[in-house]
Amino acid sequence: MELSLDGSVVLVTGGVRGVGLGITRAFLSVGATVVTCARRPASVPGASFVQCDVRDAEQVSALVSGIVARFGRLDVLVNNAGGAPFALADKASPRFHQKVVELNLLAPLLVSQAANAVMQESGGSIVMVSSISGRRPSPGTAAYGAAKAGLDSLTSSLAVEWAPRVRVNALAVGMVRTEQSHLHYGDEAGIEAVSRTVPLGRLASPDEVGACAVFLASPLASYVTGSTLVVHGGGEVPAFLAAANTDGGSS
Repeated sequence: MELSLDGSVVLVTGGVRGVGLGITRAFLSVGATVVTCARRPASVPGASFVQCDVRDAEQVSALVSGIVARFGRLDVLVNNAGGAPFALADKASPRFHQKVVELNLLAPLLVSQAANAVMQESGGSIVMVSSISGRRPSPGTAAYGAAKAGLDSLTSSLAVEWAPRVRVNALAVGMVRTEQSHLHYGDEAGIEAVSRTVPLGRLASPDEVGACAVFLASPLASYVTGSTLVVHGGGEVPAFLAAANTDGGSS
């Protein structure tokens, strides 16, 4: 089956760099009209840009209504905007935790509500960009991991509430090599060392995450809703395997 989204209008929040840019490029490659947004002005070749803080209800409403006014429709929303700096839970302020949860959980809900109001008329698909941090311990980014766990739960709930007109799915994304990888993993040697902990032997590229988002939004996934697709290269090799001093046995 050929995958094409010609004529579809797609909104990718935070779609101007890193994983978001990979998602934007992926939708452009299958013929979609793509609108991206971010808090600071940016430019992505082939895509339209609207400056918007997705935590602000008035700005989000203007964003979605502006897309519909310009293009006449909104078919796909990818809630990609998110992230959090490293901060140990007992050192970070309550305000810090609040802002992390607001960006990574409440903002996707806010944008989804606005998109759903349009999509209930014509149908559509929403893709949440979640993280494996919501499925395992997330030391140093505890609030972020908790928010992403909440995003997975939100995905399944909205899929039930908004069916059958709107499909809602998520991507639980693992480690991705972006322009900011050095902030998380160190220099090139550090990145290579981290890559060896992944069964596929490397970090994902933003374009690979984008391809998965396109799949979930496309007719190829027409019977998929309320699901979280894990995109992590096989996860992490269990630490006990490296620590064990035997060649056999299992548990």
